Amino acid sequence: MSSLNLNQKYFSKKTFLITGGTGSFGKAFVKKLLKFKVKKIVIFSRDELKQFEMRNFFSDKRLEFIIGDVREYYSMVDAFEGVDFVFHAAALKQVPSSEFFPIEAIKTNTLGTENVIRCCLEKKVKNFVLLSTDKAVYPINAMGMSKALAEKIVIAKSRSIPKSKLKLTITRYGNVIGSRGSVIPYFNELIKKNKPLTITDKKMTRFFMTLDEALDLILFAFIKGNNGSIYVKKCATAKIIDIANCMKVLFNYKLPIKYIGLRHGEKLHETLISNNEMLRVKSHKNFYEIPPNSKDLNYEIFFTKGKKTPHVKEYSSNNESLLSINQIKKVLKKDYKI
Repeated sequence: MSSLNLNQKYFSKKTFLITGGTGSFGKAFVKKLLKFKVKKIVIFSRDELKQFEMRNFFSDKRLEFIIGDVREYYSMVDAFEGVDFVFHAAALKQVPSSEFFPIEAIKTNTLGTENVIRCCLEKKVKNFVLLSTDKAVYPINAMGMSKALAEKIVIAKSRSIPKSKLKLTITRYGNVIGSRGSVIPYFNELIKKNKPLTITDKKMTRFFMTLDEALDLILFAFIKGNNGSIYVKKCATAKIIDIANCMKVLFNYKLPIKYIGLRHGEKLHETLISNNEMLRVKSHKNFYEIPPNSKDLNYEIFFTKGKKTPHVKEYSSNNESLLSINQIKKVLKKDYKI
């Protein structure tokens, strides 16, 4: 990874567990971990077909696949036996379906996070990393609200659990370009079917993060992270319309772009750090760190004392400099072989 000096001491003879490990992150992370002398990688998820496909793809004896659900504590606890490090990626991620079935998002994203931490404590896991989302910032949809509560659970636990017992950190990122369900594979599929590329709004922007950059962020939180902190990658931004136009040029695609309007719970721009969080942000070379709020439960002070706070801008895809068309083309050609 570009920003970290990775060596065997972090990985050698260690056992990793990835919840929801058959997704885009899990596959990329496993590929990275298998380059080291890890003892074992446990893939914990509920989709047996994806596990079967992943087992055949890697064909490595260090991989162990366990069927279970983060909603059910007792389906998990045995899987955590002998595990050193846990990366919690299991989540309901589709905004529209979470809008229609919000209790399902709460069961998986919120209560599931509590269950995973309980398992970590019972089985003496050393390090826990939650994979969160931009939708947890200023949440306007059920998916974002359930992930925002998951973050709050991790931060609250970091206050009550000594770091020596379990270190808890959070990573927060938006749509990883090229991952399953993101815009590039979606446009690619529309092109294959000879259908118009659909865009929500001409003004829509997103952080332009590659899968390698997402891994970089997660490993930074794992190795360098402070207990209870949230980590955000400094990354470029792009207009969705510019990505669509780039793909049209690269594929010599002639059909017009179709504008469909905002969908259920969709945001026009991604925000990774709120303006309130920006007041306490620490800047690292390639990352931002949001330390946990140091306020305690002394309500007397809360009601009688305060201080003026400066106006700061949130870290949003609407506030950062945008990639040019040529820069987007270079990334698409390099990272996605378009």
